[in-house]
Amino acid sequence: MVLNSILRFLSVFTMAVVLSGQSAIADISRFVGEYSGRAEVETRAGDIANRDMSVVIKETANGYAVLWTSTTEKEDGRRKTKSYEIEFQPTDRDGVYAAAMKRNVFGHTEQLDPMKGEPYVWSRITGDTLTVFSMFVAPNGDYEMQQYDRTLAEGGLQLDFNSHRNGIPTRFISTFLSRTSQY
Repeated sequence: MVLNSILRFLSVFTMAVVLSGQSAIADISRFVGEYSGRAEVETRAGDIANRDMSVVIKETANGYAVLWTSTTEKEDGRRKTKSYEIEFQPTDRDGVYAAAMKRNVFGHTEQLDPMKGEPYVWSRITGDTLTVFSMFVAPNGDYEMQQYDRTLAEGGLQLDFNSHRNGIPTRFISTFLSRTSQY
């Protein structure tokens, strides 16, 4: 009798875990694809520069990954490209995902440590918006929060980027990224 109860519990528990993983994948599946576009960005000097932007969102075995690239052309013709790729895994909170940016000694993925100058990154899916948050803590204790909102729109994604330092807005970028490929 006790064994049957335990087996029944394990069966229900296993099914719940499987279904929760499937719902996480189902949420991200609407965003999966490749997107690109261009934004006008104000430089520190107050000039306007064009920035090419692209993002790839793909499903992984344990969640999803976001790869984004931005390329700025300098006045002298040089191009500066920055790329980031982060894998996200579901948490116990519905629609909230932890960044899996490094592996511990046991091979398990874990978050970076903002007290060591590393970014603390997480994401969430709310309705049609996939948001990536990134928090940096400077050596003097100042902080910077970055927020990338990628909202599904006809033909692609609306990207809205906000950056705040110690609660004061420092940058806002808004552009449309066209879907160039769907997996």
